[in-house]
Amino acid sequence: MQNTIVVLHKHKSEAVRRFHPWIFSGAIKEIKGTAKDGDIVEVQDERGFVLGTGHYANGSIAVRLFAFEAVDSFETLVAAKIAAAYKLRQAIHLTDNEDTNCFRLIHGEGDGLPGLIVDVYGATAVLQAHSEGMYRCRQAIAEAITQEVHSVKAVYCKSAATLGLEPETDGYLIGEEENNTVSEYGHQFEINWQLGQKTGFFLDQRENRHLLARYAKGKNVLNTFCYSGGFSVYALKAGAATVVSVDSSAKAIDWTNRNVALNGETPQHTALTADVMHYFKEVEQDHYNLMVLDPPAFAKHQSARHKALQAYQRLNKHAFDKIAPEGIVFTFSCSQAVSQELFEGAVTAAAIESRRNIKILHRLTQPADHPVSAFHPEGEYLKGLVLWVE
Repeated sequence: MQNTIVVLHKHKSEAVRRFHPWIFSGAIKEIKGTAKDGDIVEVQDERGFVLGTGHYANGSIAVRLFAFEAVDSFETLVAAKIAAAYKLRQAIHLTDNEDTNCFRLIHGEGDGLPGLIVDVYGATAVLQAHSEGMYRCRQAIAEAITQEVHSVKAVYCKSAATLGLEPETDGYLIGEEENNTVSEYGHQFEINWQLGQKTGFFLDQRENRHLLARYAKGKNVLNTFCYSGGFSVYALKAGAATVVSVDSSAKAIDWTNRNVALNGETPQHTALTADVMHYFKEVEQDHYNLMVLDPPAFAKHQSARHKALQAYQRLNKHAFDKIAPEGIVFTFSCSQAVSQELFEGAVTAAAIESRRNIKILHRLTQPADHPVSAFHPEGEYLKGLVLWVE
């Protein structure tokens, strides 16, 4: 299928033989042919043994492998990968679920398609390419989705933000706009895949929102970095006494209010446009006894990790300083560069600084429709803690 061959240095092929899908630029001995950003290339060792096939990129990660063998047809391969991914979602009861009709269909390396995210919202699939190679193949991917997932009638490509393209390059590859209201554990959400962050909704917090509902009844809840109000809706429907949703984005607060209203009249809800760090200075001492800290990624690269850890410590200290005794904190990091150990260290340092005793009730991660390949542990990006604060 491809003419370009990437040859690895003698001692740089072991990671590939262990099925790790990333090949760094320093591992490449030579390139036979011309390799441009997004090209499909074959990877070989020095003896000419085929190690895999993937997309080339002009960057630190030079090749992202989507197969550990030679590939004759990308279209055939992607259809098989999507079919396998759909079978996994069937096995975890997300494809024919009366209460939930939104889920992640393709999770990059976890589903053997590095650089590709596909989320399903009812009858619409939202495709997001994180590599030039996957973006070039978007139409073939869209066609494979509708062939393998019969409930999907429309495929929307939302890759401009991730690839630095003009916004008008986003749009429907197949079909047209379908109903954008979805159900998650019986909760209704309006999804805006055109204007929202990521693909429109944070599906990776589904099980953690469900867990929050177990603790919310009768509580005064503060949901920070609320985005479109997922945790707030769950808390309200579970019987929270009051819920305050805070986000620095006025657009996010509008979406939160709309989603709250979609699930019934809730006079006990207040939504505020404010900087979360500044808002904590105004929080009444001991008023809240359940808090959600779900900030955006503080570290998108390793170089930002130290500052990110300081930010996590500062944020959690604000919560520990203000939460009522015997309160509960759901705290998260979605920074891939921050490990679970480092995140827990930052949270513990905040507790020490606040002189509050904390107990870990749950360690949280991403749900099963965001699978992590055993050969690519970097795919586990979401980590969280549920804490009892004495």
